[in-house]
Amino acid sequence: MVIARENPFTLQKIKTPVKKRISPFLIILLIIYLPGHTLYAQSWEFIKEKDGIRIYTRPEANSSLKSFKGEATLHTQTAKVFELLGNVTNTSWWDENVKDLKVLAYDKDKLIRYYLVYHVPWPLEDRDLCVESRITTDPVTGIRIIFAQPLLNTVPEKPDKIRIKKYWQKWTVEPLGNNLVHVTLEGFVDPGGFVPAWLYNMVITDAPLKVIHGVQSRVESKN
Repeated sequence: MVIARENPFTLQKIKTPVKKRISPFLIILLIIYLPGHTLYAQSWEFIKEKDGIRIYTRPEANSSLKSFKGEATLHTQTAKVFELLGNVTNTSWWDENVKDLKVLAYDKDKLIRYYLVYHVPWPLEDRDLCVESRITTDPVTGIRIIFAQPLLNTVPEKPDKIRIKKYWQKWTVEPLGNNLVHVTLEGFVDPGGFVPAWLYNMVITDAPLKVIHGVQSRVESKN
C-alpha cells in the first residue's frame, strides 16, 4: 500500500486581483459541466423498492446506457458507514466478481486510488478499471461525499482485458441523528466492448441494490 502524503492533483490557489470579478457566464458553464451534476440530466425514474432500498434510473447524457441511483435510511452510527466505505481492501460487500484489487494510494478520509479487475463470464472478456475517489465531509452538516472517476494513464492497459474508461460513482452519506443515516449511491459505467444496451439497462438496477444491501447488512445491529 502506498500512502499518498501529497496529492499531485490538488488544485493550487490562483491569485486574482481584488478588483476583477469572475464572469457569471463562466460560473454557469462550470456548474453545467460538472460530472454527474443534476442540472443537465433528466429526472430519476423510480424502478423498485426492496428491503427499504429504493432504486432509480435515468438516461445518461450522450449515451444509450442508463445511470442508476439507490437510496436507503440505515439504523446505525455514521462512523460505521464511514469506516466501511473507506476500507477499500474489503470488497466482500462489493461484488463477488472483483477478482483482483490493488491500492495505489491512500490518504485517510481524503483520497483513495486503486486498480481492480472484474471477472466476466466466458465468452466475454474481463474488465479492469483504475479509479480515483475523493472524499469530502461538510464540517457543519457532517454529510460526506465520495466521488469516484477513472484515473487515466496510470496502469498500462492489458491485451486480455477491456479497460473501463467511462465511469463515475458518488456516495452521499447524511447523518440524520438518533442513529439514523441516509445513504445514496449514484453511478454510471460503460462496460466497453460488445454489451447490448438493452441488456445492460435491464440489469443495471441490481448493482445499487446489491451494494447498498451489503452495506446495510454489515452496519446495522442485529438485535
